[in-house]
Amino acid sequence: MTSQVYAGVDKDTNGGLTHLGRIVRDAWVFGILPETETCAGWDAARMQNLYEKVYAAWMPYAHLPSRLPEALRKRHMELYDTAITDARVKGWNAELGEDE
Repeated sequence: MTSQVYAGVDKDTNGGLTHLGRIVRDAWVFGILPETETCAGWDAARMQNLYEKVYAAWMPYAHLPSRLPEALRKRHMELYDTAITDARVKGWNAELGEDE
């Protein structure tokens, strides 16, 4: 049996705008991980641990970017604006398909 590992936010599908990619980016926003850490090669247990840390970091803000303090909100916007722009260049479309 082979264990699955995460490809890394830089190699993730949809320009990293996936559930796992958002966890990594949010970890960057909150300073849980340095931006040089893409989480490439991380197994499910390690990603779950990161998810729990990110979830806890969001709790004081009700998981809403609009409730973040100015510095964190600015950082969030910068990271996600860049990710969205890059993903669109690679062909990502935010519109849901009929099967989604």
